[in-house]
Amino acid sequence: MKLYYSPGACSLSPHIVLREAGADFSLVRVDLRARKTENGDDYLAINPKGYVPALELDDGELLTEGPAIIQYLADLHPAAKLAPTPGTLERARLQEWLNLISTEIHKSFTPLFRGAGEEWKNAALDNIGRRFDFIAKHLATHPYLMGEQFSVADAYLFTVLSWTGFAKIDMSPWPALQAFSERVGARPAVQAALRAEGLLK
Repeated sequence: MKLYYSPGACSLSPHIVLREAGADFSLVRVDLRARKTENGDDYLAINPKGYVPALELDDGELLTEGPAIIQYLADLHPAAKLAPTPGTLERARLQEWLNLISTEIHKSFTPLFRGAGEEWKNAALDNIGRRFDFIAKHLATHPYLMGEQFSVADAYLFTVLSWTGFAKIDMSPWPALQAFSERVGARPAVQAALRAEGLLK
């Protein structure tokens, strides 16, 4: 398998999951501004959506969208226990977390990264704060989103929380989220992914 990524972008979550699963894979860095891979290939010819992540499977199929990729990887490597069994209520709970992170938090960072006006930025920050309140309350009594077991949802949440520094969001109101980031960031697979992307020395 081949993961197309950009350092620190949302492609970090499938990168973490690949390492947590012990999968055999390679990395291809993408310059998102130039839409070129590190080899000089036209990224739009590979993934017409133009953004990361994209996972090229061994048979040449391309899978995009982070939540889809990380669930596929979890199901491909069930021994890693990164997601509950498909068709169970617990799996629906996992998808509930993934949808919350994707639609309510991940996308709310867009105005902060793309130079939106103050009104849009403030609205985004208000929304992020409300979602952080909700998740922090849960994580105050659970080590991970699904309880005691690390899952693909934690890889995704860790990734979006890593953007708070760039966005200059003061995390002091949410010590449970800070503790979560430290806990997940200490995992060997996470550290390996961060080092591979040049985010950790």
